[in-house]
Amino acid sequence: MKKFVMAAAGGALASVLATTQFVGPLLAQETSRPSTVYEQLDLFGDIFERIRAQYVEEVDESDLIEAAINGMLTSLDPHSGYLPPQDAADMRVQTRGEFGGLGIEVTQEDGFVKVVSPIDDTPADEAGIEAGDFITHVDGTSVLGLTLDEAVGMMRGPVGSEIIITVAREGEDEPFDVSIIRDTIKLTAVRSRLEGTTVVLRVTTFNDQTSPNLYSGIEEQVAEAGGIENVDGFILDLRNNPGGLLTEAIKVSDAFLEAGEIVSTRGRNPADGDRFNATAGDLAEGKPLVVLINGGSASASEIVAGALQDHRRAIVVGTKSFGKGSVQTVMPLRGDGAMRLTTARYYTPSGRSIQALGVSPDIVVQQPPRRPESEEEEDNRISRSEADLRGRLDNDSLTEDEIRQIEEDRAKAEAAAQLREDDYQLAYAIDVLKGLAALAGK
Repeated sequence: MKKFVMAAAGGALASVLATTQFVGPLLAQETSRPSTVYEQLDLFGDIFERIRAQYVEEVDESDLIEAAINGMLTSLDPHSGYLPPQDAADMRVQTRGEFGGLGIEVTQEDGFVKVVSPIDDTPADEAGIEAGDFITHVDGTSVLGLTLDEAVGMMRGPVGSEIIITVAREGEDEPFDVSIIRDTIKLTAVRSRLEGTTVVLRVTTFNDQTSPNLYSGIEEQVAEAGGIENVDGFILDLRNNPGGLLTEAIKVSDAFLEAGEIVSTRGRNPADGDRFNATAGDLAEGKPLVVLINGGSASASEIVAGALQDHRRAIVVGTKSFGKGSVQTVMPLRGDGAMRLTTARYYTPSGRSIQALGVSPDIVVQQPPRRPESEEEEDNRISRSEADLRGRLDNDSLTEDEIRQIEEDRAKAEAAAQLREDDYQLAYAIDVLKGLAALAGK
C-alpha cells in the first residue's frame, strides 16, 4: 500500500475518568497466569457487546470501533492517530497545498489545543493568532478533554462562515475571543524576494510544491539581482513552519549542501534505519546562508536547520525550535481511512536527536511583541524638514549625481530601519549575512 512519510507537528493525547457503580465482572480474574492477546481481544468483544446492549442510549457501532482504534493509537504518543475517511482525504489534499480551514497547525498540550504556528496569509494569521497560543473554547464550547481530531472537527465548517475561538496567551491576564472567517487555504510553499542584495526565501510548509518553488525562487531572484556575483547571500526563513513531507525537507537541505549526510531515521529495528545524503551542487554557489527559526518551526523545518547547522553551512538565528524529532508514516486502511503511526526518530548529521529539545540557534534573537496600533500611528505621523519648505535655498556644494547618491543611500537606510520595525529578526539576519559576506570578500 502507498505510504506517506510525514515530518509534521500534530497529535492528541487525552483521557477521561469517571466513577460508576459495578454491575459485575466481565471476565473472571486469573492471577495464576498473564492474559493472552486473544483473551484481551475477547474482553474487548465483551465490552463492545455490553455497550451495544446496555448503554443508556443507542450507539453507532462504527463510531465505537473508530473511537477504540483512535484510543489505541493516541495512547502511544501525541502524533499517532486514526484518520477517518474524510480526514484522510483532507490530509492528502493538504500535502498538495490547498484545503479549507482557518490556517493553523495545531497539537495538544494539557488537554487544550496548542497552536504550533499560523500559516502565512491565512484567516488565522490575519486575525493575529500566534505560535504558542492555547485554544480553550470553540464557539463557546470547551475543548478540554476532547481528542485533537475532535477539537479540529469543531473548527471545521463551510468556507465564509464565522468561528469564535477563545485564546489563552502567555503575557495576557485573561483569555480573549478571536473571530475568524473560514476560507479556502491556498498554500504558497515558498515566497522569494530581494532585500537589497540579499535573497530572502520564506518557506511556509513542506509539501509537493516546496522544492520546485525553492529552485525557481532562487533562479528568479538571482536573475533579478543581475547575477550571483551581485548577491551577498541567502536567508532561509523557516519561522512558524510546522513541517510536512520528509522527502521535501531532504531536497531543501540538499539545495545548499555539496555532500554529506542530511538526516538519518531509526525505527524500533536498527536494521530498518535510513540515511539520506546530499548530492553535488549548491544552488547558492557557496554564498553565505542564514536560517531563521522560532518556536513554531517544527519537524521538517528542524531537519533542515539541524543539517545546515551541523555542516556549518548556515548560521541559525532566532529562538529555539519546537522540538519534534519523530517521523510519522501515514498508512491507508480499508474503508478509505488511514493510520498515522510514529515509526522512527530522526537524527541530525552529528547524531543528535531534536526530540523535545529543538534546534538551538547560533544567535538567539527574540522578536519584539507587536505594538498597539496607537503607538504605530504616532510613529507614522508626517514629519517635515527644510527640504519640504517652499522657497528654500538649494544645496550648492554637491553635484546632481552626488545628491542622487545621497538620496539613494538614505532610502536604503530608511528601508533597513523600517524592516527592523516590521521584522526585527529578519533585519538582524540580514545584518549577520552582510557581515559574513564582508568577511568572505576579505
